[in-house]
Amino acid sequence: MKISIFGLGYVGAVSLACLARDGHDVVGIDIDPAKLDLIRAGKTPVVEEGMVELMAKVVAGGKVSVTTDIYRAVLDTDISLICVGTPSAPNGSQDQSAILRICRDLGLAMREKRKPHVFVFRSTLMPGSVEEVLRPIIERESGKRDGVDFHLCFQPEFLREGSSIRDYDKPPFTIVGANGEAPVAVLRDLFGHLPCEFHVTSVRAAEMVKYCCNNFHAMKITFANESARLCEALGVDALEVMDLVCKDRQLNISAAYLKPGFAFGGSCLPKDLRATMYMAKMKDVELPLLGGILPSNRVHADHAIAKVLASGKRRIGMIGLSFKPGTDDLRESPLVLLAEQFIGKGLSLLVYDPEVHLSRLLGANSRFIEEHVPHIGAHLRSDIESVIAESDLLVVGLDDARIFESLERHVRPDQIVLDLVRLPAGVKLRGQVAGLCW
Repeated sequence: MKISIFGLGYVGAVSLACLARDGHDVVGIDIDPAKLDLIRAGKTPVVEEGMVELMAKVVAGGKVSVTTDIYRAVLDTDISLICVGTPSAPNGSQDQSAILRICRDLGLAMREKRKPHVFVFRSTLMPGSVEEVLRPIIERESGKRDGVDFHLCFQPEFLREGSSIRDYDKPPFTIVGANGEAPVAVLRDLFGHLPCEFHVTSVRAAEMVKYCCNNFHAMKITFANESARLCEALGVDALEVMDLVCKDRQLNISAAYLKPGFAFGGSCLPKDLRATMYMAKMKDVELPLLGGILPSNRVHADHAIAKVLASGKRRIGMIGLSFKPGTDDLRESPLVLLAEQFIGKGLSLLVYDPEVHLSRLLGANSRFIEEHVPHIGAHLRSDIESVIAESDLLVVGLDDARIFESLERHVRPDQIVLDLVRLPAGVKLRGQVAGLCW
């Protein structure tokens, strides 16, 4: 292919060298003449393992050229990768000034181009930037339309400084956010040979994935370091502990718990977090990340409460009360918190949970109810049908096929269903279904 790359920092320079190595004709564009002079001389503008040899080879092979002429770069290529910087502004927002300028120039260049062109944004961008900010600029300056005369898509990069070439050749996955098949086909031809899965999604989702991945990486590093500080204070070998944590590939290093849902509860996670924070306090160790988990969990429960209150409905039916399906454990169940809040707000509440029968609750479970919601028994019903029939809004907190079947049979068109469990795609309800965060 004939490819133009705008911005020759780490991502742009490495992409230029690797694409040229793979046989493509690549034009590099940057406003910094020093970078262009280095590449013309077969040298690398970035310090990166393997780049000295690779850049010298591809420039000598005639596959690389550089220019400041944006107009010619667009007209003479079929696809453009936009890799200009989007640094932090002083207030923490994203400084998009460079990418806004380049989009105006790209639009002007497209005004004269007769063939369709594919623009691939690889700069980290806030979700909505491509469709709401950048597309209008290019359409206005070109007088042409996205999806007809040109195509915009977003492809996040996952290159780490220090191992960029290795990461380019063996990425964790390739993600393309696009609104049509044409740009996807081009990028599949360009990157489909890489040894990873190729995923197509919406432009907004692709923009957000980059942030989620980086935030997750930062969180993991911080979790390991906070754990190490506490281990040090307690006289425990932090390296040994974290090595053992990583041996668990079923729950710890896996997709477990990484699906959006409702708040956590139960007899283990909350109490162990509190005990961890107590140990840290006794040893004067600060753990901001771990210390923020329980407050964040409460905010998530409050989010559900706010959605119910915002509906204006007064007759609320809750499907589920225990912290996990298939158990009658009510200790620190976030659903009990919801019930407590609804009762306190003066709402009419009915509750159905097939596993919860107050007469059978024993020990800590029974004490929890007596201490926190002793009056919950007056709101429990033994059949789901009556709860559905007498409610205007239903909060679904149980992931159970039998529950879903009852909802399909009995929910009315005038009812609202707040879904806390991610109802399966095959479940069709006659009411208005609202997900907690989806």
